[in-house]
Amino acid sequence: MSPSRFPAMSGMSRRGVLAAGGALGAGALLAACGDPDSPAATPDGAPGGAKPAAGPFSFTDDRKRTVTLDHPPAHLVAYVGSAAALYDYGIRCAGVFGPTRLKDGSPDAQAGDLDVAEVTVLGNVWGEFAVEKYAALSPGLLISHMYDAKSLWYVPEQSAAKILGIAPSAGINVTGVPLTTPLRRYAELAAALGADLASAANAAAKTRFETASAGLRAAAKSAGGLTVMAASASTESFYVSTPSSASDLTYYQSLGVDFIVPDKVEGGFFETLSWEAADKYKADVIMLDNRSATLQPEDLTGRPTWRQLPAVKAGQVHGWPSEPIFSYAKCADQIEALTKAVTGAKKVS
Repeated sequence: MSPSRFPAMSGMSRRGVLAAGGALGAGALLAACGDPDSPAATPDGAPGGAKPAAGPFSFTDDRKRTVTLDHPPAHLVAYVGSAAALYDYGIRCAGVFGPTRLKDGSPDAQAGDLDVAEVTVLGNVWGEFAVEKYAALSPGLLISHMYDAKSLWYVPEQSAAKILGIAPSAGINVTGVPLTTPLRRYAELAAALGADLASAANAAAKTRFETASAGLRAAAKSAGGLTVMAASASTESFYVSTPSSASDLTYYQSLGVDFIVPDKVEGGFFETLSWEAADKYKADVIMLDNRSATLQPEDLTGRPTWRQLPAVKAGQVHGWPSEPIFSYAKCADQIEALTKAVTGAKKVS
């Protein structure tokens, strides 16, 4: 679990509660995953430069489990954030689970550039996973993030054994490591599935990520003690994240961003504050979790402690995608946005 998985509901498991806080043209040609014999990768000229993978497939995930197959797996099924990352490399998934569509049918931000009308959604909220529909896809590989060593993100605990018995699986650890680690691991998985990491599009995305990182480092150095707080809001509580277990925050901190570190961290991830105590920490910039399951600034105008926070009064609240899409293109987007926020902010706390 990540420090960004703030609770938005009560009466759930800790893992579920954390979840509740909840690039390339969609019209581009992608390989059809409906054919059981087709590879997972897209054909030449597709987004990200993927080519049909050939020969045996082998990948060792972050559980130290190796999946070895005679042929590249067809019918990939993935957590929506995993599918979005792979899509940026030109790898298409047949099915997804996790926050994919909003109530009006439009894409959730966590879907990235996925065409959500073209994928089979096995579950859109925490605890949902249509096992029979999953089996009907004849999945070749299931892919998800890992926030702990034992489970795959958004694979329900009560049905995990049945789900994981249908097809091989791969988990990528995204917590307790800097952003560059899951980025590298998802790139490696994409390559194993047929992505050409040296293609013009993929090489440009990585270069842009590196350039953006240098820009954030320079902005943080010039900020002169500017403090940043990563947080999330629910009806009941305000949650302040510790940067040490979030891969994006860990990386930004290494580039010189000065984060508020809460002193009563729960389980290594965040401190829960009542709204009466939500002004405990003062910062110059607030990175506020902007996932669809969380409260946004317009929802918080009736909270006196929120209104009195220095960053709020100064209009220095920056939307934070607390579940990054682990592709170089998407992470470059976020670093550039944070650099702009830091550069444009003033010291107010």
